[in-house]
Amino acid sequence: MLRSWYVGALVCVSRVRERVSQQVGQTTAEYALVILAAAAVAVVLIAWARSSGKLPAFFDNIIDQVAGSAS
Repeated sequence: MLRSWYVGALVCVSRVRERVSQQVGQTTAEYALVILAAAAVAVVLIAWARSSGKLPAFFDNIIDQVAGSAS
């Protein structure tokens, strides 16, 4: 009787460990997908800013404001 309880407890513990290890891997994969999506959005925004010509004007405006406040 005691031995069957012990074996049952070991089986339960091993199942919990398996589920936790699967969830850890799943979380890592989710982070990787979020990072890839953020990189894709950044690439699209940079491509749009370069093609529209607004990026150099934006940085020129910032530099002018910083230079104006420093003097």
